[in-house]
Amino acid sequence: MNIINEIDIVDYIPGDYDKLIHIWDKAELLYKSNGRDSREKIENEIKLDCNRFLFARLKDQYIASILVTHDGRKGWINRVAVLPEYRNKSLARLLVEKAEEWLDSVGIDIYACQIEPDNPDSLEVFIKLNYIPFEGMHYLTKRKYPDV
Repeated sequence: MNIINEIDIVDYIPGDYDKLIHIWDKAELLYKSNGRDSREKIENEIKLDCNRFLFARLKDQYIASILVTHDGRKGWINRVAVLPEYRNKSLARLLVEKAEEWLDSVGIDIYACQIEPDNPDSLEVFIKLNYIPFEGMHYLTKRKYPDV
């Protein structure tokens, strides 16, 4: 059954945190509820012009989500999550395409994503979407607190 034509893509609005966390929990997406993924942090993030959380909604059910952000030069696609019963129905593709459209609209020409080694399914999805693995770069972080 092709549900793509029945999907609405909607923005996260204040108060949607529980919908987002429901998707992340069901999709088994790890998150830091006391750090960068806390209600307060996400509610503040969506106020910034450089961030958007999008949902895929089927009728009144929120079934997938994505975070898209940019730094003015490069766009980042993060936190793609699809409820297990709706996987393999092109929802991730649809969300990534909508994220790319938004990045285009704000003048961003480079899209990037980071995929952890224990997530081969996401790697496969992004390769199918013409993302090219970038070899030869080390990803480093410095965190103020362990849970951010």
